[in-house]
Amino acid sequence: FSMPNTELVILRELLAREPGFLSGTALAAKLGMSRVSVWLHMEKLRAQGFTFEAARSRGYRIATRPTGLHLAFIQAHLKGRRDLSIAVLDEVDSTNDEAARQLAAGRSAPFVVLARKQTRGRGRLGRTWHSEANGNLYASFAFRPRVAPGRMAIFTLWMGVSICELITNFTRLSPGIKWPNDILFDGRKAGGILTEARIDSDQIRDLIFGLGLNVNGPATDWPAELSRRAVSLAEKIDGPLDLNRFTAALIGRVLLAFEQFVDGDHVTLFADLWKQFDVLRGKPVALLQAGRRIAGIAQGIDDEGSLLIRTSQGRLQRFHAGDVTLEKSDV
Repeated sequence: FSMPNTELVILRELLAREPGFLSGTALAAKLGMSRVSVWLHMEKLRAQGFTFEAARSRGYRIATRPTGLHLAFIQAHLKGRRDLSIAVLDEVDSTNDEAARQLAAGRSAPFVVLARKQTRGRGRLGRTWHSEANGNLYASFAFRPRVAPGRMAIFTLWMGVSICELITNFTRLSPGIKWPNDILFDGRKAGGILTEARIDSDQIRDLIFGLGLNVNGPATDWPAELSRRAVSLAEKIDGPLDLNRFTAALIGRVLLAFEQFVDGDHVTLFADLWKQFDVLRGKPVALLQAGRRIAGIAQGIDDEGSLLIRTSQGRLQRFHAGDVTLEKSDV
């Protein structure tokens, strides 16, 4: 679950000096090894997709970096989370399922499971999540929160707006959240959230927060049925994101948001963030629940995270669950 420490230190030291150079002598002294040994470790990094620019009497700096997930490079970008256990898997059935297996085997939490590809990626209501190895992000975060089950009603909503804020800060894009768990751009889905928990009578024992996010997947990769409904961040910014730097930023934000939730510090922030990113408020919507269809105008959410819909009869109704769609306006 961890990269050879020497290569991780090399990457951290080079990142700390960017955009400047780091001398081979300083690097050798930091690592307590010869410059020849440092060079051999840099050769290993070259084999993993890095190239280095070398300047006489100035040293080295990173010239190109891997485009795919790279464990050491994610760890090198992480600030203040250096003991966090992260796994990067080539392929897995589902990162949520892998996290659940690890928790059941007694693994200490928190930890993160990332995958380049999922063979049985899934979303809410048992839906399939298209999970090819194309530069998108499939991540699960495992926690043992020991909080009362009643507090979990807004957990997914809080994590969703936290991720929207991260995307905004990182890309300058303006995502939206569609209750309860979809991240959208102009009605097209960029991400989905799946929270799963094992609950004892009085507390949450295990909690898995899963995220599928379309980061760098090209538009040509979507199956025909998704091509008009899905979008990636790269499509919105007309070029690829640095996947490893983004993943490190995401990990930091998810862990912070989780701590804020457990400590209760999210309460003062949540309402404003929901208003900022809510794409349904004031719009005509239809909600399907147990075969029933309720249409009306979305009015935001209540304190428990329930969707509020004002029906054509003028009644304000609350919904804890359901599948909601934006309807075309008559105007």
